[in-house]
Amino acid sequence: MATTAPPAAVSQAGPSTPPPEPRRPRRRWPVGQIVLTLLLIGFALLFLYPLVWLVAASLKPSGQVFDNALIPHTWRFDNYVEVWDQLPLLHWIFNSVAIAFLAAALVSVSSSVVAFGFAYFRFPGRSVLFGLVLATMMLPASVTMIPTYLIWKQTGLLGTWVPLFGANLFGSAFYIFLQRQFFLGLPRELFEAARIDGSSYWQMFWRIAMPLSIPSFIIVFLFEFQAAWNNFQGALIYLNAGSVEGFTAPLGVAYAMTKYSPTAGGQADYQYVMVASLLVTLPMLLLFSFGQRYFIEGVATQGRKG
Repeated sequence: MATTAPPAAVSQAGPSTPPPEPRRPRRRWPVGQIVLTLLLIGFALLFLYPLVWLVAASLKPSGQVFDNALIPHTWRFDNYVEVWDQLPLLHWIFNSVAIAFLAAALVSVSSSVVAFGFAYFRFPGRSVLFGLVLATMMLPASVTMIPTYLIWKQTGLLGTWVPLFGANLFGSAFYIFLQRQFFLGLPRELFEAARIDGSSYWQMFWRIAMPLSIPSFIIVFLFEFQAAWNNFQGALIYLNAGSVEGFTAPLGVAYAMTKYSPTAGGQADYQYVMVASLLVTLPMLLLFSFGQRYFIEGVATQGRKG
């Protein structure tokens, strides 16, 4: 009689269970990193304090502007309405935007052309000439102030916008250095291939160098826009003889300081000065918030070797 094999023994232990996952070690913050983070937060609050103080002062009545309270005891939102009726703020902001845009556009293009020449062309004395260009950065602005003023006086352009952006047509030593660093990082083979295909130097510049160096162009544009916007000295020299509506934003704030300063038997209305200062500062805050990446890249670029 044939015997059948006994059925396979069924495991009494049940289905197999996966091994427990190993515990992840808790992330421990080094003491040094904690201290550094706290220091950075403290410095950030320290640098934000003037801006918060300015906002608070712009919302106070005249007698409480300098009480150093970050939360006004009496809120006065009418300051923002009244200052628009008393000062030509819109004209000042428009003038500053137009002048800053023209100055930034001119110096960006002119500096790019000179920087491309120093980066691409190989000619005797190139390093010496580039060193002379960089040496002009060591000249204080006070040394060239009077000769520059006399030049613009001879041209008959005093009291116009032209002296505030016209000199940018000849480039800037700092921006030439900055963009030259970018151009030196571009593969030279691209330009050699373009020359073989019959491209001119201008075509190489506009069709190869400029599209590949858009970040450097934006950096220079933002830097010069900020510098032209804050150019109080230039506006004071060349526009002070004009009408109040023709002032730039920094010069307009200085005018507001004079307009609302204490008079004999009167009280200073510095709350309007604070409102004007805040309104002409906001465009630069927006510019920095949108272009922060390019500002940081511009600072890092200065350390590149050319």
